[in-house]
Amino acid sequence: MVKRVLVSQPRPAVIEKSPFYELMTKHKVDVDFKPLIRVVGVSLKEFRSQRIEILDHTAVIFTSRTTVDSFFKVCEEARITVPETMKYICNTEAVALYLQKYIVYRKRKISFADGTFTSLLELIIKHKSERFLLALSEPHKPELPETLTKLKINYDPVILALTVAADMAEVKPAEYDVMALYSPSDVKSVMDNFKTEELPVIATFGEATLRAALDAGMKVKASAPSPEAPSMAKALDIYISKVERGEEVGDAELHTDEAKEEFIRTQQTKLAKKSRTRSTAK
Repeated sequence: MVKRVLVSQPRPAVIEKSPFYELMTKHKVDVDFKPLIRVVGVSLKEFRSQRIEILDHTAVIFTSRTTVDSFFKVCEEARITVPETMKYICNTEAVALYLQKYIVYRKRKISFADGTFTSLLELIIKHKSERFLLALSEPHKPELPETLTKLKINYDPVILALTVAADMAEVKPAEYDVMALYSPSDVKSVMDNFKTEELPVIATFGEATLRAALDAGMKVKASAPSPEAPSMAKALDIYISKVERGEEVGDAELHTDEAKEEFIRTQQTKLAKKSRTRSTAK
């Protein structure tokens, strides 16, 4: 039976409003929230070592608040005045609104997607005439930079934040029945501190996390998002319910997102046609 779960996220401010609260009450399980990593902004020296000139760009792509903080901190320390004409492309509205901490929010220069990869890509393509600065954390999913390169988007990647392991001294895997991991960095942090045979059942969020966990030899029995489990809480609910019914739970499998791959191929074709049309017109 599943009695105790570790979730590698900060504890919600109001636990009763968290999707994990229903999981806790429904299955009578204890859920401990413990971030296994922390993200810190790069120093000015680390930024300069990348030889990136911010003012050579006309737009910045942000996918996290940490990179927003780091971007403006670097600008301040380097005495760089970001021009009013700079545009900002964000993966979610929350990140876009967070920009208000540093600049006056204007729709004409701040655009945001709905949090999905395809939505962000469509937004970038809509502004494809810009020279983009892609703000990244290290490590990061290679998916976005690789796709921008495929689509021949004019961009430069820059590392603005670093992921480091949190203090794991108080974490004892043997005390848990499930560990829920949210990123490949979570997987790395766990593997740097424990042996695979010490670990309980693993639940993962995101394709990259699942891939990292499977490559590390972890026993993954639940994963999200999926059509039946759009959230980690739901994936855990399904897994725990099966265990309670005495069902045998198979290992999680990695599936290629065919819809996403087809979308990228379609965008490549469209952009190639437009490029040929412009060349013919000249």
